[in-house]
Amino acid sequence: MPDLLLELFCEEIPSRMQRRAAEDLQKLITGGLVDAGLTYEGARAFATPRRLALTVNGLIGRSPDVVEERKGPRVGAPDKAVEGFLRGAGLSSIDQASVVSDPKKGDLYVARITKAGRPAEDVIADLVPDVVRRFPWPKSMRWGAASGESGSLRWVRPLQSILCTFGPETEDTEIVEFEVDGIRAGNMTFGHRFMAPDAITVKRYDDYADRLHKARVVLDPDRRKEIILADARNQTMALGLDLVEDAGLLEEVAGLVEWPVVLVGRFDPGFLELPDEVIRTTIRENQKCFVVRNPASGRLADRFILTANLIAGDGGARIVEGNGKVIAARLSDAKFFWETDLKAPLESRLDALKSIVFHDKLGTQFERVERLRALAYELAPIVGADPDQADRAARLAKADLVTSMVYEFGELQGLMGRYYATAQGEPDAVASAIEDHYKPQGPSDDCPADPVAVAVALADKLDILAGFWGIDEKPTGSKDPYALRRAALGVIRILLENEINLPLRHFLLSAPVALILKALPTEGAEPIVDDLLSFFADRLKVYLRDKGARHDLIDAVFALGGQDDLLTLTRRVEALGGFLDTEEGSDLLAGYRRAANILRAEEKKESRNFAGAILPALLKETAEMDLAAALDTAQREAGKAVQDENFESAMASLAHLRAPLDAFFEGILVNVDDPALRENRLHLLNDIRTTMHSVADFSRIEG
Repeated sequence: MPDLLLELFCEEIPSRMQRRAAEDLQKLITGGLVDAGLTYEGARAFATPRRLALTVNGLIGRSPDVVEERKGPRVGAPDKAVEGFLRGAGLSSIDQASVVSDPKKGDLYVARITKAGRPAEDVIADLVPDVVRRFPWPKSMRWGAASGESGSLRWVRPLQSILCTFGPETEDTEIVEFEVDGIRAGNMTFGHRFMAPDAITVKRYDDYADRLHKARVVLDPDRRKEIILADARNQTMALGLDLVEDAGLLEEVAGLVEWPVVLVGRFDPGFLELPDEVIRTTIRENQKCFVVRNPASGRLADRFILTANLIAGDGGARIVEGNGKVIAARLSDAKFFWETDLKAPLESRLDALKSIVFHDKLGTQFERVERLRALAYELAPIVGADPDQADRAARLAKADLVTSMVYEFGELQGLMGRYYATAQGEPDAVASAIEDHYKPQGPSDDCPADPVAVAVALADKLDILAGFWGIDEKPTGSKDPYALRRAALGVIRILLENEINLPLRHFLLSAPVALILKALPTEGAEPIVDDLLSFFADRLKVYLRDKGARHDLIDAVFALGGQDDLLTLTRRVEALGGFLDTEEGSDLLAGYRRAANILRAEEKKESRNFAGAILPALLKETAEMDLAAALDTAQREAGKAVQDENFESAMASLAHLRAPLDAFFEGILVNVDDPALRENRLHLLNDIRTTMHSVADFSRIEG
């Protein structure tokens, strides 16, 4: 079957856009082919700094014929209606139509119109220009003489050539004839910009990839990544050092080169006085180079790993030298920032926070720090932290925002605060909290564990959430400009991973949060808190589902309502899951359902519930006496266990109901003729349902 090869060649495709662009090209072309009736066996897309390429193999050579039925007027309809039908269907005579019987409308004229299939080349020739013109680049440009004309082509950078061939795997292929903005499709591409810039004629993907490789172009970005990583590891190992791997940088660098050549450079070891993170960030951000670590000391070594885009005649010496000069200059800047920042204590920088607006409606960073102090101080005893240290850490938490280093490298905020706090003699717990209070910032990020850091991290996130809820700036749909979902997940993870019980409703309505809510009166604050607690509940459900918890068990626990301690809710879900995995739990659930079904039917019939006291004098049979006694014990024990938040014990207490409930249903008829006995037995079943619902809403459990 024929294969399609397409390449769009331009001056430059930014590294950050390449992978998405390759995915978009494959999706748009293959989707268009399928919509046109052309099936295929497989497709792969590639990107380099100068080209997007796509191969579609096993593509059928022609789209199938399509027969369309078009209903017309009834037989005997007026001539004008028939003539209109013939024109619309493309028929010259009514004799070319069929007559079908419709049960409601009678005999109707029907035209069967056959639309002939199209050669794949024609479909491709129409599809590719359309895809090129509407390609979803995040940023694009016009160029040349036509750039001022409406409707002229927009592309990420000036499009220079289009290669498009189609044909059988074992035969010659043909150029698919089309034109985009004056660029005619052909069968030529170009090799490496410097090492093999001449035009190359190709037929299909196999010789395309092979000839490009000979012309110093590695087409597959994942292969470029493999080459860079393997060479960097090998050269680093040869020096007795360890490569500091960086997946994001590797992806970026692989998008900057078509023929990766890994080289090792060196910088002045005097710069190793800087914190490792500063060195790494400076070299990474400015020169897109990797750093290496000395395994003996655990610190960075005075080397850097760069990826060149060519094989230099001097072995890369001038490339290394040029990069080394830039790195030296940038590290000199970083050293100046570091030394300058150390001269001014963090405390002295707090006034500068008054000029930094956090949000128009939530005040400055200085005002936010004051809120964090109040929150952290109140949280400290709950999380086991020293209140004075929590207050101190919160006071200094944002001070590094006005340092020279963080101004230059925003991603180092918090970390630099820790370094500066340590240098000025702050306690370790305070310094660590300054760094860790931003955590966790993503699902793979560690949570703070030190109590002082936990207090400040919770304060930071609860301030953000309560503040933006207070000004009604909540996430909507996919929009979450202030990362409030991430903040809520951070609170959830901190509480669960550190096993902290925090009654959120009480805390969110306490004095420090009232400060966040701008001292709203109770009737103003409570609806905000209610809505925020619902948001937390939704985020916790998502978190637990991602951890493998059954959605019905989550619903069974959350349906009880009134619970605002996320750790307690989670433990209850876990205990319920463990209980239902046992034989006792499974059997009791079956008994509960039988009792609930009987009650539901009778409640519907009589339009009332059967809440009421069980009368011992009306317990006539041994099985109902035993069940009533077991229920009394279960109510007492389960109630105490729930109060003590010992949900495993609560489930174990319910398990004692299993045998007497089975015996009850085997030997007792609930709906007896005696109305008093019937009422009493329904009260007994209602109390069983109520007791079980004190632990979880078993009616929501599936299976």
